[in-house]
Amino acid sequence: MSNQATAAIARDIMEYDVVIVGAGPAGLACAIRLKQLQPALSVCLLEKASAVGAHALSGAVIEPGPLDALAPEWRQSPPSICVPATRDEMHLLTRTGKHRLPVPPLLHNRGNFIVSLGQLAAWLAQKAEALGVDIFPGFAAAEPVLSPTGAVHGVRLGDVGRDRTGQPGPNFTPGAEIHADVTLVAEGARGSLAKQLIRHFELDARCDPQTYGLGMKELWQLPAGRLEPGRIEHTVGWPLDAGTYGGGFLYHLDRDRLYIGFVVGLDYPDPRFSPFEAFQQFKHHPAIKPRLEGGEILAAGARTIAAGGWQCLPCLEMPGALLIGDAAGGVNVAKIKGVHQAIRSGMLAAEHLTETGSPAGFDARWRASAGGRELHASRNFKPGFKHGLWVGMANAALETLTRGHSPWTLRHRVADHARLQRLGEYQSPERGWEQRTLPPRDRLASVFFASTSHDENQPAHLHVRDPAICVERCAREFDNPCQRFCPANVYEMVEVDGHRRLQINAANCVHCKACDVKDPYGIIDWTPPEGGSGPNYQSL
Repeated sequence: MSNQATAAIARDIMEYDVVIVGAGPAGLACAIRLKQLQPALSVCLLEKASAVGAHALSGAVIEPGPLDALAPEWRQSPPSICVPATRDEMHLLTRTGKHRLPVPPLLHNRGNFIVSLGQLAAWLAQKAEALGVDIFPGFAAAEPVLSPTGAVHGVRLGDVGRDRTGQPGPNFTPGAEIHADVTLVAEGARGSLAKQLIRHFELDARCDPQTYGLGMKELWQLPAGRLEPGRIEHTVGWPLDAGTYGGGFLYHLDRDRLYIGFVVGLDYPDPRFSPFEAFQQFKHHPAIKPRLEGGEILAAGARTIAAGGWQCLPCLEMPGALLIGDAAGGVNVAKIKGVHQAIRSGMLAAEHLTETGSPAGFDARWRASAGGRELHASRNFKPGFKHGLWVGMANAALETLTRGHSPWTLRHRVADHARLQRLGEYQSPERGWEQRTLPPRDRLASVFFASTSHDENQPAHLHVRDPAICVERCAREFDNPCQRFCPANVYEMVEVDGHRRLQINAANCVHCKACDVKDPYGIIDWTPPEGGSGPNYQSL
């Protein structure tokens, strides 16, 4: 935490009425709504990516209602990837076949749209700038600035120009401080600033530990005639065992393009399990592989999803600041949607601030709003799967019948990293996974399709607090699962002169943040790199 009265380094200071951290749907919706309601407000929006939308990744099928309310003109000039949903399918996959399931009511998507979230964010950024919002891509918030009274008074930007050892280089520039009456944190799931604030203000003292999913996604160009634009397919089952939460999706776009992806709950117990390999095996299922053969991957990416829902919502307000969007955990997992919730959250925060002038009261207001009620109604969906696929599906059917009005609330009692079992305590199932023939060849090839770029001379943005644990204890107890849960081959155990050590290939990082969630000892901290480094997801 940074205190403006005791700054160790002389820093430039910029003053705004409001500073928003994160140019995703929540942050952009908030900025736009603030300027719609109070044009005279000075609003600064910081985005860690080199361009707005470059780090934005979602499925993404969106409910258009909140976007229509914010910017109804979007339908006249939609993003280039924007396909109306036409048909829904749900299948249970076995190793060699598939079985059609009834489509749950919450997954009926007629009236919704398949979009590129990166392109939608870029569209919203243009609208925000036209209204007078100052947007600064390539500038990440490193830590909060606290006033003498202990309230949040803005953020400090990350320093630029430090070398690999962390020392100032010849082009070193200290990060400026952005001071504001109100700070809105809209970084998305597992944001580094939100993580600091939640810990400092104990915002999670009365909620369950957040639980996450790791979503992996690819954009394919396929031979003509294989797709049905607007068709939406979801799967459960193979290649996952019945005790691991997750499933696949295929979203049919126009121009013979396909979004294909896979989500794995990061509460899985198997220390030998690899989410990336599960995704690639999903692509090799007999019902899916023939559709991809002869095609070409255009882009790929990965991102964590805050999946806990109502029970895992921290307090959204603190002195001088608010959490909005997926930084707090607004995704409705039962719908497999979060963009409409993020836009709702950002708009409501703007309305609350312009009406009251203070963050106080926003937490209760969000929980009582349409977005909060939607989360409450689906609160038992995700925790029902902690007892396995079949119990989870039965529970989901019950919740559908009661429309979320069941008189109980199931809980998430254990954090994801603590659910990983030790080698001697868990028998990994025989998965029957086959030799792969479809691209990418491996995780490094997938990193190429994420178009990720980092200056290798900057300090590593992935911090392991005690590497000795990795070499000794973790190797013995878990066989270093960071080598498997990371989809980008960032973590490697290498042997040098007869001694094993952890090698961090930070340049590979696709900013999914799975390591920050799943490390069994909770000693990995993801922080934003400098200068907009990272992946480019603007077509995803």
